[in-house]
Amino acid sequence: MNEDPIDASIIDLRVATLRQLFNEMDPSPLRERDLNPRTEEYIVGWCRELPRNAALCLHIHVDRSDEESSDPAIIGESIRHFFRGRSIATRLRLRRLFAHGRIALVIGLGCLAVAFGLSRLLEDFGPFGGFSGIVKESLVVGGWVAMWRPLEIFLYDWWPILADARLSDRLAGMSVRITCKNTEATPRATHP
Repeated sequence: MNEDPIDASIIDLRVATLRQLFNEMDPSPLRERDLNPRTEEYIVGWCRELPRNAALCLHIHVDRSDEESSDPAIIGESIRHFFRGRSIATRLRLRRLFAHGRIALVIGLGCLAVAFGLSRLLEDFGPFGGFSGIVKESLVVGGWVAMWRPLEIFLYDWWPILADARLSDRLAGMSVRITCKNTEATPRATHP
């Protein structure tokens, strides 16, 4: 039996039965079933508090075993499969955000170019009093406001999404150990 990495950070989780780990409404086979949202939230929350570079081990304490989901290898693979899927979905969301950002950038640059062009055009026609200065400055400000969303996407919005993808990658590679309370057997571990 493989042992957990010596320097692994342990995420302890206690359930009455292993069935509680998974979403009961999901009709998929156990290997492809989604985690219960509360289980996912608990695991992700603990992982966020652990050192970033440490290996992870999920230690599941079970009060009583159930027949359908008693194989620790299947449980471990199911949990890792779930987080691999989350990683893929998060990276897809990141790609869509960048695609949206590129479109927003083209639109923003177009608006900025038109705003500067109209501002120059007003300048060339000469002064029309204080009103032309207000219109000219409003055009320039409007052009820069059009750049707000693409700058927000490319400077700020993508960092948390990438962090979530990396977190899911870490969770997809963690070992899973299951200890049943009603049997005094040694803990069963599964590794990626």
